[in-house]
Amino acid sequence: MSKNIISLSSLHEGDTGTIISVDNCGELKRRLMDLGFIEGTRVRCLQSSPSGNPVAYMVRGAVIALRRDDSARIMIGTAKH
Repeated sequence: MSKNIISLSSLHEGDTGTIISVDNCGELKRRLMDLGFIEGTRVRCLQSSPSGNPVAYMVRGAVIALRRDDSARIMIGTAKH
């Protein structure tokens, strides 16, 4: 089994992945890391709002809502069968 690398914003509801990297985006990177978006962490897409923005993710036992622009800066690996 290999890994498919995509942005977090590409995950569909119910899908999971492992964080590979957070784009170097200054203060936003620090904020995302403080919220638990750290390399090696599992993340699951829970649901998106009716307009599709923001999207709720389960990270380290907490539900975090991110705008798509912010989640696009997080690269994740998903299982590829």
